Amino acid sequence: MAINDLYSDGITKGWKVRDASALQRGETLEADVVIVGSGAGGGTAAELLASAGLKVLMIEEGALHTSQDFKAMDEFRSYGTLYQEAAGRATSDGAIPILQGRAVGGSTVVNWTTSIRTPDATLSYWSEQFGVRDAMPEDMAPWFAKMEARLGIAPWAAAPNANNAVLRDGCEKLELHWKTVPRNVRGCWNLGYCGLGCPVNAKQSMLVTTIPAALDHGMTLLHRARVERLRFADGHVTGMVVAALDAGSGHPSGVTLDVRARHYILAAGAINTPALLLRSKAPDPQHRIGQRSCIHPVNVSLAQFDKAIDGYYGAPQSIYSDHFLWPADGSIGYKLEVPPLQPMLASSVMGNFGDALAADMAQLPHAQVLIALMRDGFHEQSQGGRIRIDAHGQPVFDYDVHDALWDALRRAYLSMAEIQFAAGARVVRPMHLDAQTYSSWKDAKAGIAALPMKKQRAGLVTAHLMGGCAMGEDRERCVVDSHGRFHAADNLSIFDGSIFPSSIGANPQLSIYAFTARNTQRLLARLQPAAAA
Repeated sequence: MAINDLYSDGITKGWKVRDASALQRGETLEADVVIVGSGAGGGTAAELLASAGLKVLMIEEGALHTSQDFKAMDEFRSYGTLYQEAAGRATSDGAIPILQGRAVGGSTVVNWTTSIRTPDATLSYWSEQFGVRDAMPEDMAPWFAKMEARLGIAPWAAAPNANNAVLRDGCEKLELHWKTVPRNVRGCWNLGYCGLGCPVNAKQSMLVTTIPAALDHGMTLLHRARVERLRFADGHVTGMVVAALDAGSGHPSGVTLDVRARHYILAAGAINTPALLLRSKAPDPQHRIGQRSCIHPVNVSLAQFDKAIDGYYGAPQSIYSDHFLWPADGSIGYKLEVPPLQPMLASSVMGNFGDALAADMAQLPHAQVLIALMRDGFHEQSQGGRIRIDAHGQPVFDYDVHDALWDALRRAYLSMAEIQFAAGARVVRPMHLDAQTYSSWKDAKAGIAALPMKKQRAGLVTAHLMGGCAMGEDRERCVVDSHGRFHAADNLSIFDGSIFPSSIGANPQLSIYAFTARNTQRLLARLQPAAAA
């Protein structure tokens, strides 16, 4: 079955798609609205604004890659071309690798399709603690439903692959809560390579949904272009300086663009958006930009089964458990999920090298992995980290792990091991440099209890970035208001995961879609009152 290249067809019919690496000289570009970033926030806003008749310019640092580029399902190529820093981004101490997209469509191109609504408890917390308005569960329900319908989000109807079935079976044996994952797919081929870009356009990422729709309505897409700074004056953004990037190196080519608009939207993600504002010396009287930058710290448990698991095939995530997400004692909770097990990704979490890693990889068909996502930003000891910039203006993410979080990580190791043994695992090994391979739940329980919980010893990772430009009506604590409008500049909005005052406790893409749709509707009422009627 042939898959059409949406962009080749679209450009032929007149889409305005420009590769900044091909520019030979500087230009001045003007629009009603300029959007920085093309992921969940930028893509959602672009469709709504362009379809309302506004002149929209979208600027994306990454390159345009389409289904034709994903057909090889090549991990090495995809991590090198579709991820920030070639999948080498990490916290400043290197303790937590960060997987984040860098392409037209942003992280929606490479995520694993899990689309879960913001938990009611999280929405209530934001309202009570940060004064976020119009965002209680009953307020947000229509926006979740709107974006679920737009992007084909529904519980996965096919049987889970064996990797996910372990989580289901172990939870059932132990009488723990589990649910089926809602996925943003249409006509999914169940290949399992979602993290490398969908070769059949089944994943309803921004690349194949809202961005093409916005281009149909006249939007201009400029890719391989990095916004270096915004210009501020008298409570307004007066323009932005954009550097064209060289196609080969990704560094500035020397061509600079001057961009001007009525309104500016930052949707570059929870690391790049705060960094851009800091680089621009944005007004920040309370020094809140980059603060409370939260993640879902993730730890990992590896099991081996006698039966084949083949975790590199099938929907990457189709089962999850929130059984441990909201502990009654107020301690930090965690969500349990399953990752795909393509060889490069699997080898990166094995915690071994040389002959030991070769032995692990020889057992890959029988390997099963669980992951636990810690809920950051709700506990007094867990207030997120900080985004700052280095001498070159590049983002740096400082993130510490406090005792309350280490306690949650240890409990998560225990929960995952118990579930894996309950589902029939032959052996289990927590991904921790000091862990052993345990052949029983009794041995695992004792071994995990003795593990030193320290950075660089416990294997941690994250793909979920939130905060740094918290929303809310309290200007002492928040960077933007409840609808994403920058408190210190009336023609600047932020529509990405950086506006969340804490982590979410769920995979963030649906939260970003829904809040952006809500906030864009409010923005439209300001920019073009007739469009909101």
